[in-house]
Amino acid sequence: MTAALVPDGKIRCPWSEGSQLYRDYHDQEWGQVLHGDDAMFERMCLEAFQSGLAWITILRKRPAFRAAFADFSIPRVARFDDADVARLLTDAGIVRNRAKIEAAIANAKVAESLDTGLDELIWSFAPPARPRPGATAQVPATSPESVALAKELKRRGFRFIGPTTAYALMQATGMVDDHLRDCWVRRDR
Repeated sequence: MTAALVPDGKIRCPWSEGSQLYRDYHDQEWGQVLHGDDAMFERMCLEAFQSGLAWITILRKRPAFRAAFADFSIPRVARFDDADVARLLTDAGIVRNRAKIEAAIANAKVAESLDTGLDELIWSFAPPARPRPGATAQVPATSPESVALAKELKRRGFRFIGPTTAYALMQATGMVDDHLRDCWVRRDR
């Protein structure tokens, strides 16, 4: 699919046309350069929770995720214990998957113990800029850099982040620009 013109006259990536929530995310966040350890941790967690689900599910639940996970503050989530896991498993506002919840908490502990910031670690795998794809079929699910990032994160003890999730994280945080060539959104880099 190529970019599509919608009623507001803007050409967008076709995946964003399912709802206003998708459009807002596409127009204001997706592919924009993101920095900050807690901000990167939030995106990493949300991408992991999305695994196997539609992204719209995560977008709809994002306010509840932020409340449940202490605004994704790495030091606060790293202190979560079994009582917090039990609390999260009863929270209908989030995705109640024990493995994903436990991974988020474990990942906060790993992030807190890094010898460098999480932001710096993840951005060290940013690929060189490349031309935007002309059609959705040209957008990869992984890249050599996402494979390397996932491998390094796993080596350091992070969980629930394979090459596909790592690539989605790269897209979401502006490390790669996979907005289609004709899309009106431009990165602020």
